[in-house]
Amino acid sequence: MARIETPVCDFGRKAPDFSLPGVDGRRWSLEQCRGPNGLLVMFICNHCPYVKAVRERIVRDTQELKALGIGSVAIMSNDAAEYPEDAFENMANIAREFNFPFPYLWDETQQTAKDYGAVCTPDFFGYNAELALQYRGRLDESRKETAPAGAHRELFEAMRQIAQTGRGPAQQTPSMGCSIKWKSL
Repeated sequence: MARIETPVCDFGRKAPDFSLPGVDGRRWSLEQCRGPNGLLVMFICNHCPYVKAVRERIVRDTQELKALGIGSVAIMSNDAAEYPEDAFENMANIAREFNFPFPYLWDETQQTAKDYGAVCTPDFFGYNAELALQYRGRLDESRKETAPAGAHRELFEAMRQIAQTGRGPAQQTPSMGCSIKWKSL
């Protein structure tokens, strides 16, 4: 399992559209996921220890962001044939177990991950109301273990700033996690 960090935020880059199946049986598009003040796009998976360490915090933060007009969506782009824990039926199980308050979508072709430039799980993309990128950082100081209870909520605070001002913080700490598991060609 290769650990990787996300690149620096490409401020203003527009969110690529998508149409992906969700574990709820619906197809979801970018427009259906956004909130009036922005959108948080998260590339996650089921097997990654970095994601497992923050699932409860992702649920907490996305619930609170919804009240600020920020929509959220999670996308799983790993090669599920090589990583069966990330299979669609297991995605549905995890979404139910953790009561995900956002659509959990399957990027079977991996094209959406490529369009966004996602490199790891978790990989967070925070967009403003115009769907211009304003945040490409970490959730908090968690790694393979959950950070202490009082850890600064970097993602939440950045998205709150985006909801209020349309701009993300100038200083952002990259997210880190397991590399996206790309399919062999």
